[in-house]
Amino acid sequence: MKQKILVKVQMHCDKCRTKALKIAAAAYGVSKVSLEGENKDHLEVTGDGVDSVRLTGLLRKKVGFAAIVQIEQVKAGNADDGENPITIEYTSSASYYCTPQCPPMYYEVVREYPQPTCSIM
Repeated sequence: MKQKILVKVQMHCDKCRTKALKIAAAAYGVSKVSLEGENKDHLEVTGDGVDSVRLTGLLRKKVGFAAIVQIEQVKAGNADDGENPITIEYTSSASYYCTPQCPPMYYEVVREYPQPTCSIM
């Protein structure tokens, strides 16, 4: 069963886009990967036997927020068969915010050995 999966991925820069494309292309059963949408923030994956939940889990782990928008079965035959493809759409009412990829690091210089205060030396 060939299917087309549309995943919304939070991508900030070209490096994130490249990383997301590589992760999606390496997934089992994927035959085509492309960027869609106005801001190039939707990843369209086409393939046979692609696990959409595992794919979004990998994208969340490696890139950032990812959500399944649409899953559609693609018929292998002619598109003029008169049958509509099966479409499943996921919508989320929860609002998500972006956390920085690397939180700021704070450090403090601590002296291990204080300077001697003895007057004899």
